[in-house]
Amino acid sequence: MRYLRICSLYAIILALLILTGCGTAEPEQPVNSETPTPADPIAELAASMSLTEKIGQMVLVGMDGTEIQPEISKLIKDNHIGGIILYSNNIESPSQTIKLVNDLKQINRNNGAKLPLLLSTDQEGGRVSRLPKPIQAFPASRTVGKTNDPQYANRVGAALGEAVKAIGMNTDFAPVLDVNTNPKNPVIGNRAFGTTAELVSSMGVQEMLGIQSQGVIPVVKHFPGHGDTSVDSHLGLPVVDHDLERLRSIEFVPFGSAIKQGAPMVMVAHILMTKLDPDTPASMSKKVIQDYLRGELKFGGVVITDDMTMGAVGKVKAVGPASVQSVLAGADIILVGHDPVQQQTVIDALTAAAQSGEIPPSVLDASVYRIIKLKQSFQLSDKPTSPIDVTTLNKHIQAALEK
Repeated sequence: MRYLRICSLYAIILALLILTGCGTAEPEQPVNSETPTPADPIAELAASMSLTEKIGQMVLVGMDGTEIQPEISKLIKDNHIGGIILYSNNIESPSQTIKLVNDLKQINRNNGAKLPLLLSTDQEGGRVSRLPKPIQAFPASRTVGKTNDPQYANRVGAALGEAVKAIGMNTDFAPVLDVNTNPKNPVIGNRAFGTTAELVSSMGVQEMLGIQSQGVIPVVKHFPGHGDTSVDSHLGLPVVDHDLERLRSIEFVPFGSAIKQGAPMVMVAHILMTKLDPDTPASMSKKVIQDYLRGELKFGGVVITDDMTMGAVGKVKAVGPASVQSVLAGADIILVGHDPVQQQTVIDALTAAAQSGEIPPSVLDASVYRIIKLKQSFQLSDKPTSPIDVTTLNKHIQAALEK
């Protein structure tokens, strides 16, 4: 009994020592002692941007002429446009193209832009080619696909990337991952690698990786699949009635393969897939972009619409509301390839929707975050492009094209 009393007394003394901070007890930890979360430089950069700068990053525009025009200069200076696409009417020669690109970069740089420009073009090969003469022409994707040689497709892609980069571009709207199952397709045809999902996947993914190996952003297109259409979306709205089982076994397959291999950017088409969304074209459909592209196929990169000045959009709604709907559906960048008036209309519509709260800040910030991440991961820069040796470039292209 006496032993128990001594033990109890000892326990009381020890408790008093702990309460008064004496003895061998560990010092009490501060209540808020959590380890600080490391800073996210991309989030910090996004947070430093004004609404005008954020909206600008989410719009990619075309321009008129082969040299700087007041309209494009204004869009860069006043609206902080994030990207520009050059078409055949903008490109005459390698030296002219490089000068134009360098002038665009200089305007952006002198404007104190927080991010470099996406400088893009449609260089697929075949009938969709933007490279100026005398740069070696590339074959159509169908010609590449007929080799059934993925290593060859990779070499062609690397040569495409080298050529696009040589004239100052950093983004190529290629490869086409549509499976051309409709022989009467008026818009795809030989732009596709072939008529089976397996061939398009194996060849298209390797061409994508080849382009990317040169530090050029490849943009796979046209999700969810433009291969079985009978209407040209430049003129009208194509309608595809295939069920989900068919889409998963054919149309989705090349895109799923490309996403698994790290596709950084996907273009969404102006087509109505009735079994995915009976009422809304894919480029404006939350079901298509969020549920299938981001959800089912796990795409976490940048989503860009096809050109919003195409006829398919006009058949549905005006370009301003259509662009707002696309952003709310999950598109990160709105492509407005033509007409300064329509380009300004899109910018004004997105700005008004953001100011009113129709486009929530979280949606805006998520898109801007993905765009910054893309530009930084490819180390894009507004530094001038140097003149090129066309002869040497052509030798590289010819070597790549040799079977």
